[in-house]
Amino acid sequence: MDGKAPAAFVEPGEFNEVMKRLDKIDEKIEFVNSEVAQKIGKKVGRDIGILYGGVIGLLLFLIYTVVSSMFM
Repeated sequence: MDGKAPAAFVEPGEFNEVMKRLDKIDEKIEFVNSEVAQKIGKKVGRDIGILYGGVIGLLLFLIYTVVSSMFM
């Protein structure tokens, strides 16, 4: 061993076939990753929506109690 990487010779047809298969695998991986990211985004969006809804509801309740106490 002289520290060099081993050289391999492959026919161009085989090489192209393997590259096509690797591209298909890469596309599938990217698709799955995008689906997972979309699911996470939907969950985060739902949680933020619930938080905003609670805050707005609380503010409306406080405004109502202040306004109703002013007229009593």
